[in-house]
Amino acid sequence: MIKNSIWQHRFMGSKEKYREGKIIMVGAPMDYSVSYRPGTRYGPQKIREVSYVLEEYSPYINRELSEIEFFDYGDIELPFGNIEESLKIIYNATLEILGDNKKPLFIGGEHLITLPIVKGIFERYGDDLILLHFDAHADLRESYLGQKHSHASVIRRILDFLPANNVYQMGIRSGTKEEFKYGRKYTHLFLYDVVEPVKSILNKIYGKPIYITLDIDVFDPAFADGTGTPEPGGCTPHDMLKVIQLLKDQNVVGFDLVEVSPVYDTSDKTAILAAKMIRESLLSFL
Repeated sequence: MIKNSIWQHRFMGSKEKYREGKIIMVGAPMDYSVSYRPGTRYGPQKIREVSYVLEEYSPYINRELSEIEFFDYGDIELPFGNIEESLKIIYNATLEILGDNKKPLFIGGEHLITLPIVKGIFERYGDDLILLHFDAHADLRESYLGQKHSHASVIRRILDFLPANNVYQMGIRSGTKEEFKYGRKYTHLFLYDVVEPVKSILNKIYGKPIYITLDIDVFDPAFADGTGTPEPGGCTPHDMLKVIQLLKDQNVVGFDLVEVSPVYDTSDKTAILAAKMIRESLLSFL
């Protein structure tokens, strides 16, 4: 089983034992490379805590979590400030989950946690793997403040091994001029919107293994201000609920939700929104 795990709250509806879960939820409380405001290390536990505000039943999908075989394993223990070792631990946790023929569902934590997860999944599925990236930011910098491993460069680092043509970026509305130039040339870069871009690619990605990474700042700060780098002009919760329903018949092999920072989420609305997106994803495509 996954080593170095600590557990406090458990996400609502979780099974009691690891062997009962086909989907394994893991928290990765890391925020060492954030570019503006830290605090996302507290995201996983807060999201679990507020999940009990919601019902286990979704009227959008007409299913409830009791129908889903998932287990919340808790947070993996990471050496504070040590990026390389933390990425290695997350990578190994991903390999263990995949090795047990289960699907990973990670909660961040900063967006850099997506790098080792996708690396592990790529090693199983190879060049067939599709990455769906929902975010306010392009995350395509070669480096940030001299660091190649940054939440501002996570997608660029993924492109070190994943073919750029397999990457679909949606809701993007912030980045450097160079990032936008790079994205327009190499990835499938969709600005501002999330619903119509997903509709336009459903046939292209159908049947292929898909990994989804959802940065909470893809939402407008009116709905999700509890994040390190809020960016006005984002999508609504209703938009993302449509996206999740559109993806329900796709072959999703893993998922993460990142960048919830409870320190700035005084009403808990960002964490509650994150918990709802996780519930809907569990019931729709995981």
